Amino acid sequence: MTHDSKRDLGVRGEDAAAGHLARLGWRLVARNWRCREGELDIVAHDGRQYVVCEVKTRTSNRFGDPLEAVGGAKAARLRRLAMAWAVSHGVPPDGVRVDVLGLTVEGDGFALDHLQGVC
Repeated sequence: MTHDSKRDLGVRGEDAAAGHLARLGWRLVARNWRCREGELDIVAHDGRQYVVCEVKTRTSNRFGDPLEAVGGAKAARLRRLAMAWAVSHGVPPDGVRVDVLGLTVEGDGFALDHLQGVC
């Protein structure tokens, strides 16, 4: 898979994840928020708290479930980025959680798994 097609797959996955969150009634706050330390795919509000959403998209599970791509080091980095976002937006640390959305291509769409509060 070329770099451009991987990027296109990632964008399609993020769009599908954003649509999923909107169908849940969540308010999308930011997409691709960047700071010096890195980037957050999606920041949303679920009606109770802000949720940083890491989106992992794969064409298949041949090399493992997309959710498996978020191990301990990645989870710690996501938590640091979530806190950087919270500080920059005046949100208390306990007002933010981190979710992971794993998407796998299925026909013309995606199969989607949503793990809440991973770190």
